[in-house]
Amino acid sequence: MPFPLITGSNFSYQHLPFDRFLDDAADLGREEVELWGVAPHFHVPWVSDAEARAVRRRVESRGLRVRCLTPEQVMYPVNIASPDTRLRAASIAMFRRAAELCAELGAGLLLLTPGRGHEDEPVEIGLRRSADALAEIAAYAGGLGVSCVLEPLQRVESNLLNDSRALARMLDEVGAPNLGAVLDTVGMAVAGESVDDYFDALGDRIRHVHLIDGRPAGHLAWGDGELPLAGYLAAFARRGYDGHMTFELFGDGTYAFAPRPVVERCLAAVRDALTPGAPRA
Repeated sequence: MPFPLITGSNFSYQHLPFDRFLDDAADLGREEVELWGVAPHFHVPWVSDAEARAVRRRVESRGLRVRCLTPEQVMYPVNIASPDTRLRAASIAMFRRAAELCAELGAGLLLLTPGRGHEDEPVEIGLRRSADALAEIAAYAGGLGVSCVLEPLQRVESNLLNDSRALARMLDEVGAPNLGAVLDTVGMAVAGESVDDYFDALGDRIRHVHLIDGRPAGHLAWGDGELPLAGYLAAFARRGYDGHMTFELFGDGTYAFAPRPVVERCLAAVRDALTPGAPRA
């Protein structure tokens, strides 16, 4: 089984300089990066076109390229399904701006999440607002040559999309050819699903993967949780997935004290899962 295409990512690097992340990613043999749009590295509302082009030059000077831009959007006041019209409009505007920045970065993907509705309203109402917003964002991004990928969230994060079947229905509802799916192994496990469940529901619409450990939640480094890495990798290979994967490392916040050893440990865990018993490189 070939080694998967694993991006570098600045998840857990938020307390270090951006160049430190780029140097580590290049030194660890990554070729592409998923850029988490978090301050101070790349806070979407603040970044100008010129600043985005400067970031692209810093990335490319190390032999890297930006594959995916993931704006911070769950903990911040960003909610494309909000019943508050001002908040919803501002959230859509943020993603439209993120699509413009993707084009400046040369990034092919913009990662989206569904937002959430009020807990005391019928879920169909929030889903309608989310679908309308996703259609607008995807259409705008498509005009810039940018594709989007949508990630379902855990129930504590969203009351709209929490599993592969709901994600498939949303993609069908939006009907945008440039809108695909994200498989996040922690969100998948929390929902009680498997890699095969995702591919049964979504097939080749799965265009990006967050490959992380958990118990089953937690967004942990491999070895800190209980999820079956070798089984996941075998399932991806069996289903013919040859796209990119990212270690989305948050944990309890302590990974950010020294993120590089954590990334190294994850890379080693993948190598061991692919070749059990082999010495670590």
